[in-house]
Amino acid sequence: MMPTTLSSSPASQIAVRLADHAEGVCRHYLSKGRKEGRYWLVGDIRNTPGRSLYVRLSASPDGRGAAGKWTDAQSGDHGDLLDVIAAARNCRTMRETLDEARRFLSLSMPPPAAEPPVRRSKAPTGTPDAARRLLAAAKPITGTIAQHYLGGRSITDLTGLNALRFHGACYYRASSDDDADVRPAWPAMIAAVTDLDGSVTGVHRTWLALDGSDKAPVAYPRRAMGHLLGHGVRFGRAGPVMVVGEGIETLLSLRQVMPLMPMIAGLSAAHLAAILFPACLKRLYVARDDDPAGAGALTTLIQRATQAGIVVVPLEPRLDDFNSDLTAFGRERLAANLRGQLHRGDGAHLQMQG
Repeated sequence: MMPTTLSSSPASQIAVRLADHAEGVCRHYLSKGRKEGRYWLVGDIRNTPGRSLYVRLSASPDGRGAAGKWTDAQSGDHGDLLDVIAAARNCRTMRETLDEARRFLSLSMPPPAAEPPVRRSKAPTGTPDAARRLLAAAKPITGTIAQHYLGGRSITDLTGLNALRFHGACYYRASSDDDADVRPAWPAMIAAVTDLDGSVTGVHRTWLALDGSDKAPVAYPRRAMGHLLGHGVRFGRAGPVMVVGEGIETLLSLRQVMPLMPMIAGLSAAHLAAILFPACLKRLYVARDDDPAGAGALTTLIQRATQAGIVVVPLEPRLDDFNSDLTAFGRERLAANLRGQLHRGDGAHLQMQG
């Protein structure tokens, strides 16, 4: 029986019961993730492989985090295990979600009149409209501390980067991992996330230190909002030969020596693996990060692209990623490393800029 101190709301009671079985819920509904310590890690609430979303399997020792609560470090979304179940089973109403939760917990079903079919509100998330408003409030990146930030990473040629903008005081929603006195707003580099037609579906935010010397000293300095799956931050028009990668800075580094090559940043390994292919695409270079998530994304992309008749060619950095290569070795050596990996004829995209 549920403790009498709990709310009489059936949703509140069932959410607590689910939290008591958080690991079992995750293994059942987020089966493509895995347990690491007190957390279950997975790509997102739709059970995409990856590590962006983490679910607390037990309450944190300091009491700041409750079991069953989840946060997506990439998008900033958060919620409870009822949200997980609703997403996993495409539940349209609160009643459908609670019925599914009761089946999982082996609880008896209520009589039909006990709960009217009221729609459950979704976990807080940024909508495409909110993303477009933020993008409209930002200004061109040239002459801002965002340009200074990129320059500190040897990214100095920003020609044609219309997808990037700057916001001087972008709201930052603190998480349980942030200090209690964390600033509510920081300067931020804003990147437009668009679909195949060029419509804005979301934005990516990189919060910056006040002087632009580094990322802001917050728990999650990078977050995205809006509809991300299949979409990305695009540099240049789609063509038969393109480059995709996870991070914005990875692709900006490649653009320092391949400024005319069309590129798409997927923003995470999970989203990179799900990127939608333009109809004209014939050969896809994948600038992968040198880690297990990058390897998994590459494997998935190869499987999907092969079915679509697209040739996939991996691009391997010498260090952990191409920005590390650029800052450590410079443009000439980065270009030399790429020249040996590009398909015959694609080397013409390599151009040294100043």
